[in-house]
Amino acid sequence: MRFSLYSLLTIAALVTAAEAASVTVSDAWFRALPGKLPAAGYFSVTNAGRGPVALTGAQSPGCGMLMLHMTHNMGGMMQMMAVEQVEVPAGGHVAFAPGGYHLMCTEPAAALKPGANVPVTLRFSDGSQLNAIFAVRTATGR
Repeated sequence: MRFSLYSLLTIAALVTAAEAASVTVSDAWFRALPGKLPAAGYFSVTNAGRGPVALTGAQSPGCGMLMLHMTHNMGGMMQMMAVEQVEVPAGGHVAFAPGGYHLMCTEPAAALKPGANVPVTLRFSDGSQLNAIFAVRTATGR
C-alpha cells in the first residue's frame, strides 16, 4: 500500500510539473515612465496544456507592488481597474498589451530603467509559478 501511494504522489507531481511547463511567456517588457510614476508590464502568455489555467498574480524586485490590471472603455472614457485573475484557455494565449490587460508596477525601483532587464515571477491558479525576464523600455516602447 505504501508503494502505491508513493507512486500515485510521484505521478501527480510529474503531471503538475508537466502542466506548469506547458505555460510560456514571450515578448515581455515594461514601459518605464519618468520619476516614480507607475510602469506597465506587457507580455504574451501561452497555455499549451489540456486545461485552462488562470494567471492570479505577479511579483518583481523591480516593483513595490505588481498587480494585474485591465484598461477598458466605460462610457467613452478609458479606465484602468485591478483584476483578480486572467484565464488562459487550454491551447490558447492571452496578450497583455497597451489598451488591455497589463501588469501595473507601482513604486518602481531604481533598477526599472530603460535598457535594463528585470525578473518577474508569475503565479497561476494551479499553484505553479513561472519566472520571466522583462526588458525595460522607454515610454515610447523603444
